[in-house]
Amino acid sequence: MLKTATNRLVNQWDAAKASAMTEAEKLLYRSNLLGSDKRITNYGGGNTSAKVIEIDPLSGEQAEVLWVKGSGGDVGSIKMDGFATLYMDKLRALKGIYKGVQMEDEMVGLLPHCTFNLNARAASIDTPLHAYVPRKHVDHMHPDAIIAIAASANSKELTQEIFGKDIGWLPWKRPGFELGLWLEKFCLENPDAKGVVLESHGLFTWDDDAEACYALTLDIIQKAMDWFAVKTADVPAFGGAVHASLAGDARRAIAARLMPAIRGMVSGQQHMVGNFDDSDAVLEFVNARDMQPLAALGTSCPDHFLRTKICPLVVAFDPAANNIDAVMEGLPAQIESYRKDYAAYYDRCKHADSPALRDPNAVVYLVPGVGMITFAKDRATARISGEFYINAINVMRGASAVSTYCGLPEQEAFDIEYWLLEQAKLSRMPKPKSLAGRVALVTGGAGGIGRATAERYLREGACVMLADIDAEALTRTESELSAGFGRDVLRSVVMNVTDEAAVIAAFAHTAVEFGGVDILVSNAGIASSAPIEDTTLALWNKNMDILSTGYFLVSREAFKTMRVQNIGGSIVFIASKNGLAASPNASAYCTAKAAEIHLARCLALEGAEAGIRVNVVNPDAVLRGSKIWSGEWLNQRASTYQTDKGGLEEMYRQRSMLKRSVYPEDIAEAAYFFASDLSAKSTGNIVNVDAGNVQAFTR
Repeated sequence: MLKTATNRLVNQWDAAKASAMTEAEKLLYRSNLLGSDKRITNYGGGNTSAKVIEIDPLSGEQAEVLWVKGSGGDVGSIKMDGFATLYMDKLRALKGIYKGVQMEDEMVGLLPHCTFNLNARAASIDTPLHAYVPRKHVDHMHPDAIIAIAASANSKELTQEIFGKDIGWLPWKRPGFELGLWLEKFCLENPDAKGVVLESHGLFTWDDDAEACYALTLDIIQKAMDWFAVKTADVPAFGGAVHASLAGDARRAIAARLMPAIRGMVSGQQHMVGNFDDSDAVLEFVNARDMQPLAALGTSCPDHFLRTKICPLVVAFDPAANNIDAVMEGLPAQIESYRKDYAAYYDRCKHADSPALRDPNAVVYLVPGVGMITFAKDRATARISGEFYINAINVMRGASAVSTYCGLPEQEAFDIEYWLLEQAKLSRMPKPKSLAGRVALVTGGAGGIGRATAERYLREGACVMLADIDAEALTRTESELSAGFGRDVLRSVVMNVTDEAAVIAAFAHTAVEFGGVDILVSNAGIASSAPIEDTTLALWNKNMDILSTGYFLVSREAFKTMRVQNIGGSIVFIASKNGLAASPNASAYCTAKAAEIHLARCLALEGAEAGIRVNVVNPDAVLRGSKIWSGEWLNQRASTYQTDKGGLEEMYRQRSMLKRSVYPEDIAEAAYFFASDLSAKSTGNIVNVDAGNVQAFTR
């Protein structure tokens, strides 16, 4: 019986659902279906189009319009406004203007003149590739199985062997107007062909019916997957394993040591965020005999290359020897060597008008026995870069098993990476938010102040690790914030700040999830109220354990990580007005809060030479959303001031100088100030957010 690939592609087209759609809506439907399976195309990779008859808003007459995925979009998540729309007659007229490949980039500037219905969505460089295929529906996908064929030394012969005359083949050509004309010529000369494999690039398929085009794309990709399943069944991947993977916990422990160190070294131009991947596909590759020579060849598909750079850095870790200490010592030299090699690549390939040298650091770091680390300007980009390199791994696995794998030629790779059109796209990107690339760990993250602070940081582009002892509240808070900001930027860890091992583990977890820590908000707390004669030793110790020892433990671990990174940092203590102003029946609480403040002063002295700033926010009477203002503490304070629960907040408001209530968001704003560059020249400071209390004035 013929062997086929497991986990086969599934045709998800619902004819009944599609029957009520316009042709443009069918394009969206088809695009989302194709993009939902990463075996078909990667995030942001590939594009789709449809040639649709529309009513011209100027003439009221029918016009043929190309709907095509706009620049920078993703077919899996695209909406209707993600498509560019262009008059086909004007796109055809561009052929009369075109004077050859020396004019290719100029043609992109003419595409806006073809815009239909004032659509603001920018057309991509691939627009001519879709426009000049003489079929109504066109799919351009980047499936690993096809790119493995396209990246093989004999890709033309393999294409013919697998697909016969159904699918043609074209040699490597950078996407643009010329390649669009090549596709048109191929279609006219091969009218029965159903698509074409582009060398080192991907797959084009076409049909005059939306559903048929979708089904054809799946069929061609599945045929390639089945062919590889047969051909590679008994072939050891990448020459077979020469390393064994460490156990899962051990892999993460190694990553936790490596990532802050790498992060510090690659964050010279901007703070970078990390992603760690130890999936089976990654481990198979990093443990293999042929990993290093294959990795050195670089990726093949332009989409892969743009996300992963010319090649990865292979970290000199030996899992059998567990030589992590030696690796850490040699890491600066490894990273500097990569930078020099990258600069040499730039010098070899640059043109007179090339943009200046960009960040010379690696994006992808391969660690034998451990996995893959990626760094980028934000968490989503780091994750997606890792996903693209897994696509490249899959391509290398297939191509090297049936042929010789070929990376993108160096000059072609450079010309894509430093394409002036790509430079223009970069210049149009929005200005980064104030905390972009920063990583914050917030203790007491499920409480009112902790949650408000996390949300404030997330709004400014930070990644946040929520830490709390209350697992149920933590899960709820993480879920609610993730709904608004996305899963990439938020993680949580159950942590008791008085448990040394738990604190150490939480920082290691943060390092693996995000690469390190830039901001610590030490906020976990309790409150107690009792006359001194009723204050038990247990109550005294509980306050000291959580509010003094707990703050010490998390600060110590933050200092360790920040010193390894060597890019500074900010520690913010959420203390209390009671740390400065005495309060009746709260000696244990007030004393512990005073200890917090003095600890912050000490740490500000120690951290200054490393750029680690330590500051204090002193709230007062933040009742809303605060867990410490519920239950026994609330009853005790109401009793102390001889009022009821309902009157306590009003009493606090009236006792303040400004006669205003203080909310978690107010504390979060001060915590943001101390975390951001707005306070870059401030350390050892205290900001009272208490609506005014003369007893708490700092002197």
